[in-house]
Amino acid sequence: MKLSWPRLSSWLVPRTGWIQIEVTSRCNAACAYCPHTAYREAWDSRDLSLATFQRLLPVLARKRWAYLQGWGEPLLHPDFFTMVALAKKTGCLVGTTTNGMLLDAGIADKLVEVGLDLVAFSLTGLKERNNEVRRGTSFAAVLEGIQALRAAKARAGSVKPQVHIAYLLLRSGLPDLEELPQALQGLGIDQVVISTLDFVPAQEWLGETLRPANPAEYEELEARLQDLVQAGERYGLPIHHQLPHPGERRLLCPENPLQSFFVSASGTVSPCVFTNLPVSGVTHWVNGREVPYRRLTFGQVQEEHLGAIWRRTPYVNFRRSFYTGVLAAPCRHCLKL
Repeated sequence: MKLSWPRLSSWLVPRTGWIQIEVTSRCNAACAYCPHTAYREAWDSRDLSLATFQRLLPVLARKRWAYLQGWGEPLLHPDFFTMVALAKKTGCLVGTTTNGMLLDAGIADKLVEVGLDLVAFSLTGLKERNNEVRRGTSFAAVLEGIQALRAAKARAGSVKPQVHIAYLLLRSGLPDLEELPQALQGLGIDQVVISTLDFVPAQEWLGETLRPANPAEYEELEARLQDLVQAGERYGLPIHHQLPHPGERRLLCPENPLQSFFVSASGTVSPCVFTNLPVSGVTHWVNGREVPYRRLTFGQVQEEHLGAIWRRTPYVNFRRSFYTGVLAAPCRHCLKL
């Protein structure tokens, strides 16, 4: 069989890992801590074209997961369900993250029908606390969306999609932790993943990061999170978190840049979503200092196949930096490490 260049080029991409695809950078919410809100005057809101998405399909067959989400709300894309169906045909698993505001009974039925494997609902706190921080969203509406999806799965006799909670824990949200398992019990949630604020777009959010400054603070926070995990077990709710120890640096980023990558709604390829915000001329805060935000991109999928972009010397050198320990500028002080 003669292979076409797109299919041949896809073999240059590693078989494991995942590809995160930003199907849209548009959003119907205005979460206070989100770059989309902080940089709204400079933000480039756009949808990934279906033609560009189709150029990615040969690579999806070599990835375990295709995750259709970036800095926007995926369900706003008019071709979202078509994209899920096309990705599923390649044989990979397909997931997404939503704020839940568009997920009614009809959308829930479509998510089940198209075979989506995982949907995560975003939360930042409980009840009114969530609503205050995640402006334009509603904690009650998120729970209604989860219930609608649970009902759709029951009607179809399906166990998919799995339902996850993507829970952003801010320092001011620590008092909500004890109530979390009880608030989410009985909803058919498969997993809660707790993350912390990794990108600080404005000075006012510096105090919301959760990075223990010393071993004593680490032990205190780790104990609270372990209590939460145990409480979740009592309610049949698996809860996962990763808390970095002060003074230690992870050898490899959780974004897995050695095997995975991010494609933005404009078609640019980056190591992760944090290195490819659709903005220019803005600043963010790193180690308590305001610094210019600089994107890190290695190619455009409309112009070059992903396999060729992956093998380009600058991208290869970026990945090698994790072995040498001399990290690229965007990674050097990233809170994920």
